[in-house]
Parts: sequence; structure tokens; C-alpha cells
Amino acid sequence: MPPKAERMPLVLSYICALRTQTPQLVPASLLDASSFRMFWGNEAPNEGQLGWALGKGKVTRGTGSFKATIEWLWLLCSLESYTSLSDTDREFCGVDFLPEDLNEALEETEMRVNKTYSCIPAEEKGIHIINIRAIEDIGYDQHESTLLNSLSKNPDADCKYGLYFRDGKRKVDYILVYQYKKSSAGRTVTRRAHNDSTARSTKQEQPLPGKGVQLEMGESEPHMDYHEDDKRFRREEYEGNLVEAGLELEHDEDTKIHGIGFVKIHAPWNVLCREAEFLKLKMPTKKMYQINQTHGLLKKINSVIQKLTEPIQPKVAEHKPQTVKRLSYPFSREKQHLFDLSDRDSFFDSKTRSTIVYEILKRTTCTKAKYSMGITSLLANGVYSAAYPLHDGDYEGENVEPNDRKLLCEEWASYGVFYKYQPIDLVRKYFGEKIGLYFAWLGVYTQMLIPASIVGIIVFLYGCATVDENIPSMEMCDQRNNITMCPLCDRTCSYWKMSSACATARASHLFDNPATVFFSVFMALWAATFMEHWKRKQMRLNYRWDLTGFEEEEDHPRAEYEAKVLEKSLRKDHKHKETDKEKLTWKDRFPAYLTNFVGIIFMVGLTFAIVFGVIIYRISTAAALAISSTPSGRSSVRVTVTATAVIINLVVIIILDEVYGCIARWLTQIEVPKTDKNFEERLIFKAFLLKFVNAYTPIFYVAFFKGRFVGRPGDYVYIFHSFRMEECAPGGCLMELCIQLSIIMLGKQLIQNNLFEIGIPKMKKFIRYMKLKRQHSLDHEEHMKKKQRYEVDYNLEPFAGLTPEYMEMIIQFGFVTLFVASFPLAPLFALLNNIIEIRLDAKKFVTELRRPVAVRAKDIGIWYNILRGIGKLAVIINAFVISFTSDFIPRLVYLYMYSENGTMHGFVNHTLSSFNVSDFQAGTAPNDPMDLGYEVQICRYKDYREPPWSENKYDISKDFWAVLAARLAFVIVFQNLVMFMSEFVDWIIPDIPKDISQQIHKEKVLMVEVFMREEQGKLQMLETWKDKDKKKGENCNNHSPRLSRSHSGSLSSCHSYPLDV
Repeated sequence: MPPKAERMPLVLSYICALRTQTPQLVPASLLDASSFRMFWGNEAPNEGQLGWALGKGKVTRGTGSFKATIEWLWLLCSLESYTSLSDTDREFCGVDFLPEDLNEALEETEMRVNKTYSCIPAEEKGIHIINIRAIEDIGYDQHESTLLNSLSKNPDADCKYGLYFRDGKRKVDYILVYQYKKSSAGRTVTRRAHNDSTARSTKQEQPLPGKGVQLEMGESEPHMDYHEDDKRFRREEYEGNLVEAGLELEHDEDTKIHGIGFVKIHAPWNVLCREAEFLKLKMPTKKMYQINQTHGLLKKINSVIQKLTEPIQPKVAEHKPQTVKRLSYPFSREKQHLFDLSDRDSFFDSKTRSTIVYEILKRTTCTKAKYSMGITSLLANGVYSAAYPLHDGDYEGENVEPNDRKLLCEEWASYGVFYKYQPIDLVRKYFGEKIGLYFAWLGVYTQMLIPASIVGIIVFLYGCATVDENIPSMEMCDQRNNITMCPLCDRTCSYWKMSSACATARASHLFDNPATVFFSVFMALWAATFMEHWKRKQMRLNYRWDLTGFEEEEDHPRAEYEAKVLEKSLRKDHKHKETDKEKLTWKDRFPAYLTNFVGIIFMVGLTFAIVFGVIIYRISTAAALAISSTPSGRSSVRVTVTATAVIINLVVIIILDEVYGCIARWLTQIEVPKTDKNFEERLIFKAFLLKFVNAYTPIFYVAFFKGRFVGRPGDYVYIFHSFRMEECAPGGCLMELCIQLSIIMLGKQLIQNNLFEIGIPKMKKFIRYMKLKRQHSLDHEEHMKKKQRYEVDYNLEPFAGLTPEYMEMIIQFGFVTLFVASFPLAPLFALLNNIIEIRLDAKKFVTELRRPVAVRAKDIGIWYNILRGIGKLAVIINAFVISFTSDFIPRLVYLYMYSENGTMHGFVNHTLSSFNVSDFQAGTAPNDPMDLGYEVQICRYKDYREPPWSENKYDISKDFWAVLAARLAFVIVFQNLVMFMSEFVDWIIPDIPKDISQQIHKEKVLMVEVFMREEQGKLQMLETWKDKDKKKGENCNNHSPRLSRSHSGSLSSCHSYPLDV
């Protein structure tokens, strides 16, 4: 071991090597062969060997704790005093990392070391570096307070528990999370590092730790996985590139979550300004102007409305009506004087800061991989396990500082404020424009459901009030008519009385009455009005959020796309190996397109097959229940079969929804879209197509196919030659369609939307809590520490995007509009669901999810086109439901063409055809023809066919063609009329409100005035400088030639004045 006089330079050499990651700084002359050469060999030590020698595990570049290193070196080398160092030693290697208070640190360390090890024999005080791990065995690390913590006082409070760096000044704008492995002894070596940005800016290729090292005494170095080392090297290079981009980093591995390390990122002011200019962020200027106010009668009406709605307004500053507004302009470093920079800390809010950092993270690459990697690829490859911005603070508990998150929790994410408006401006301020637009759209949609629900309730009540006056249902319930109906199935089913279906007929009238036609027209116009209202609301939000003129620029190519392009270029000759000019063509994507086409066709076919299976179930179950000997069982066959089949459909729909979501994502991934926007749009299209077919196929079957291809008695249509196609009830299929629609809609909302959204996150949170509790039970001291903000947020669920939220509401919009003629109460149930949904989603975003990255957006994207498409499709579907599924058209035809007295008396008999039971095919007649107590000669069935005594018996009658012509005519007239009215509503309502267009024009004029005044000021200043320069030149020329020559310096200074300016 080196003599005591030489230990100080050796210590400083170690410190230089550790802090700058340049082991070559250790002079070879200071190495003692007996102690150190066995670790280093003939080469300079790498970082893994240095870390092991210091007993602190692997020390990565820029992440070692300096004070802890000093303590270990003090213990090893027994330094007497730092004050004995010469000035040369203090400035060893030119490294400026030694703190000014190192004297106190070393003296404090010496006192604690002497106190801790005073009981150790003298011969063991000079601990050999080989036996450095014996320090842990004698209890050094198990001291009740570590040496590192004792050197600082309550650092967590200074950094506000993770919201700031350790210095308490620099705010944490973003967090990167990575995993590291524990040591072989079962302990996780923890460290909390204060990184210097200058120390991390140098990128060097480091050898793998522990390479070529052989240890004595049978002790082996813990073998590090190659993949873990590769990830660490990628992190080091990536973080070095981040530092070169201007960001400041700080590591923390001393956390309550074992094996997890955190990288805190701070964007300084110059980086924020630079990126804000690149992103063309509109920021408020010093200029303020008055917003145009209404006058006269409108002003009084608005004031009355404000007073009436004051109790339902959220108590947030952002929601109050504003009379003045700051003029906004894209940020420019050359025009900083235009902006109000009095408080630089709050000029860029947390949302904007995280957005800027995320843009840098996406743009920064890691070239040590096979291809250039941004943050998305690093996350996908496991180099980092998570990346997210921090929440503003806690939202509950005592002594919680006021913050936007707490305010949102109180005024938005609470079921107690369900009756209040949403604080959309505060939501946008905290989560960004994209999420703000989603909740704004959801709020507008929910508000528009109120009038639709009221009209739907009125239509339903009209049906209830007129059910006793409905002549067709009264005729069906009249037992005096003695109408005998043909069997519903072969052999096992017998004849039955029409009066037994009285309850079904009366219930059908609740939804099948003239008011439903009016309601269908109303809902078509409602959908058009809703779309126009949302466009106007969207423009108001764009004006308030300074998004006017914002155009989305092309996003960075996705890492998967770049990898495919690189792979394609490598397959070509070296002469054409320019990856920048390569791109994926349709030929490259053809296998993926073919897979998409085949996959989607297969999924649609699978949905049809499941619906077909349910049909077989309905037919077989109906036949099985008909064998029941009890009359009550036979009478409830139709209701039982319908209810159980709908429940089966509901379960299948919920399961396939999850499956189709995963398949749609996989199909989109193999297409390799270029940008994230293209990826999202293609994913939305595929997921919507599959989920639309999955949700609506059973309903389409009942509405348009059930009972249409049955045949007639004696010539029924069979499936597999054994199952007879099922028929509609005597009152029509509309009642069954209503049951199907209501159960599926309510079931999806209750189970899939609300129960899954509440239950699954709670279950995941409970599982994480139990895991952490099990870990904390092993370390009580760690458990008692208060968690840092980034640790708390890490335990939250990651944000998965808005696609599931939009998809849920779009499918519901389809239920409300597509088949509303059969279920007028659909808007009411949608309204009740959305009131809960808004607060549920709000609570999830505020308390259950990590804070998402704020994304700028001026509209809801492709979802608007989907909504318009559903609105157009709803007109067509409702026209066909009214004309073909309900009895509205047959009633009109009978009333105006066949009724003798201009009433509906005789309508039921008109819609029924007759059949002679002697014409049954062999083996299809009822087994018990005397079940009704008398012999049946003629039975009735619902169809328009010739009677058995006619020359063309059982052929389609003329009445059928008259009704069909009327139905088709109604579809054409209804569709064109409603489409015309919708387009008229679209045309008459302007997309941009008049006051907003005036304000936008006013902003442009004011901005021109600001720049004109600025230019005039510059011209005046230049003229002033020229006048001063001219006067000084004349004064200099008035001097004598000799004086001028002697004062040549003054002359030059006179002429240099404008140049300096």
C-alpha cells in the first residue's frame, strides 16, 4: 500500500476518475501493485472496477454520490486533514467538482468514522481494499442514519418532495424511469446523485464493467447481464445527448421502490425559449384589448342567464367571464420585449414545459442501437420503463398546498358537482388542448341529450296514454275474435290463440305509434344541429385557447417506420444506400394490406357466425320449451328465448370488443404507418369498423332479417334441413328490437364502460399496493419515509390515449341515433350514463392516471367525420325501421285503401292469411291437434298471401305489392326530406360565430398596429442616432488640423459610436 504521504494524490486521482469517468487520470506511478494492480491489470480501471473497489457497487458516469465517495476514501486512506493540501492538490487535474465546504464534510466524517470504529482493533483499522466488503458485515451500512443523509438536512422538504431538483430551485419538468438489477448479496445499492450538466456532456465508449477481472479469496464479481449493460450504455448516450440539447438531468435511485431509478429532467429558460419558437407556440403579449360586449336587450338577457346559472358554475378563476384578453403572438426570441416576462417561472406553465421536453425527447436519438432510437423506441425496448410529466401535487390530505390538481378534484372530478358545468379552461390548462377538446365535446353532447331525452319521454308517454285507444291491439286482445294461429314450430308446437299475445301487442304500441315517426325526424335534425353546435363551440375554444391559425405540422417518423426503411436500404446495393431517400411504398406494405383485408373479413365473418349461432340457439330453445307440459311455460317461451339470447349476445359483444381492440392494434402495427397521427387514424378506423359490426349485427338481424325469410305453413325455410327459421310476434319485431337494443345498450354502459372503468383500475391499484406493502414490510425505515412525487405518480396507471373514451361515446351515439325509432328512451339512458361518465373520466384522469403529455389540437380529428357518417346513416336506417320493421306503413295503406269506414277496425284480420291444415307437409303437423279442445281446419299466419280456396292459393297477393310500394316510397321521401332539412340546418347555422370572427379580425388589426408602432419607434431611434452622429462629426471637424491630428483617437471614437450601437 502507498505510504501515508502519497495517499492524498491517490485519493484525488480516484475522485477525478470517478467524477469525470476518465480512469486514465490516475497516474501509473501512484499504483501499488500489491493492492490495486490485481484489480486493474495492465490497463486503466473501468467504472465497474472502481465502483467495486470502493465498496459502493457499480458507479455509472455522473451518477455517483460525491460525498459518499469522500467518506469511503477517508475511511480507506485515513486522511488527516484536507487543510494540509497544497493549492496544486486542491486543483488536481483541473477538476472543479470539489465543494468549498469539503473541510467541514471531512471533519464531520472523521468524527463519525472514529466514533463508529473505535471498538475495532488497531490492526484492523487500516482496512485493506480487498476486504472492503467487510465494512458492511460489521454493520457500517446498518447504522440508523447513513453518512450521506447526515451531510444534508431534510433534502426532501427542500425539493418539495420531488417537484424540484435537490437544490430546490429547478423545477422537474419530466421523469424517465428505468430498472436496474440488485447486487448478488441481495442488497440494492442506492444512491442519490446530483448531476452536473457539464460532466454529462462528454460521451465516451465505456468497456463493460468487470471485464477481465479476477478476484482472490474465492469471491466472484456479480455477473451483470449483457442486455442490462447494453440498456445502461444506451441510457448513458441518450442522456448525454439530452444534456447536449440543453436539458439538465438529475438521477435518483434512493427510492422506496426497489430496483427502480428515476431521471429528473429540467428545461432551463433558454431551452424553453428556443423550443417555443420552434413549435410556434402562441404566448400572451403585454398588449391587452377589450372583448366586444353585447348591448341592449341581449346584454340584459345574458346577465339574467348568468345570474340563473351562477349556482351551477364551477368556482374556478378560469371559468369566469372575461372582458379583456391579452393579444397572443407566436413566441420569438428576437421579440421578447413584446411579451410579459416579469415572472419567468410562470410564463411557461407546467403543461407547456412538459410538452417542450417531450418534443426534445422524441427528437433526441440513441445511435448505439441498430437504428436511431427516440424515447418511444427506448420505452418499447425496455431501456426505460416509463416516461411522464409530474402532477402538480397531492389532491387530498391535510396541509396540501393549493394547486390545479386539487382544484380540479374538488370542482370537476367529484360526483357531488355533477350538476355543474365543467371548468374546461382549467382542464385545458392542466391536461392540454386535445384532452380539453374531448371533455368539451362530451359536455356539449351531454347538454344536447337533454332536449332529445325530453322529447323521447313525451313520445313514450304518448304511447302509454293511447295504448287503450289503439284499435289493432284491442282487436288482438279481444277473445271474441277467436283467431287461431298456426304452430310456431314443427310437431312439438301446437295451435295457439292470438289473444295470448295481448301483452306483447300492447307493449309494442308504446314504441310503435305515429309519434315515433315524428321522433325519428326530430332526431335526424337533432344530430345535424348537434354537429353544427359543436363546430361553433370548437371555434370559440380555438379563439380562447389561441389556436386560430394553428396548423398541425408533420410529426416525426415513428421508430418502427425508420427501422423498416433502414432494413429496406440495407437489402440494396451499397451504391444506393441512402436511407434519407428511401421510403416504404405500397409494394412494401402489400403483405400487411393483404393481412389486414383477410383479418378484417375473418373478424366480420366471425361476428356473423356468432349471431348465426345465437339464432340456432333461439330456434332450438323455443322448440325445447314448447314441449313443456305446463301452460305457463308454453306462454312465456318467446319472452324467455328473447331475454336469454340477448344476454348471450351482450356477453359475446363485451368479450369480442376487447379482442377486436387488440387485433386492430396488431393489424395497424404491421402496416408500419409513418407518423403517430397516421397510426392513430388507421387504428381508429379498424377498431371502429370491427366494434361497430360487433355491437350492431344482432340488432340489424332483428330489425331487418328476422321473420323476412320464414316461408309459409307447409313450405317453411329450414336451416340444415332441421331448424325452421323463427318468426316475428303478431305485433311485429319492433318490440323485440326494443328489448334487444335496450339490454345491449344498458349492459354495455353498465358493465363495459362504468364497471370496467371503475373496477379494473381499483383492482390494479390494490395489487400494486399489496406488492409495495410486502416490500415495505421488509424495510420499516423506508416505509416511514414520505414518497417523492415521481414515486407516487409511477404507481399510477399509464395514460393509454383517448381512443377508448371516444369509441365508447361514438358507439353510444349510434345507439341513440341509428335505431331511435324503436327505442325513444335511448337518449334518456344515454344522458344518465354521460352525467356519471364525465365525473368518472375526470376522476380517472386526476387521481388514477399518470399525467399525460399535453398535445395541441384544434379539433377532435377523425372522430368528427365518423359522427357525420353515423348521422347520415341514421337517417337511412330509421327510414327502413319505420317502413319495414314497424306496422306504420301497413296501417296507412289499410286506412286509406282498404278500410270501409275510415278506421283501423279490421286491420289485424287484413294482415293475416289463411292456411288449410290438410296442406301440412308430412311430419310437420302438430302432434296434439286437439290441444285447444277442438279440431282446427283453418289456421292464420301473418303474411299477404292468397287464401287456400283461391285459384293461386298461397301465392303472394296484390296487397303485398301495394304495401311494398308504399314502404319503398316512404323510404325515398323520408330520406330525401330529412337529408334536405339536415343540409338546410347545416347551411343556415354558420360554422364560426359572428362575434368570434370579429374578435379574430380585431386581433389581426391590433397585431399590425403593434408592429407598425415598433417599426416607427426603430426609425425614430435611428434618426436620432444619425443626428447625434452628425453633430459630433461637425464638432470634430471644427478643431484645428494639429488638434485634429493629436486627437485622432477622439475622432475614431466619435465615428465608432454608431458602430458600437
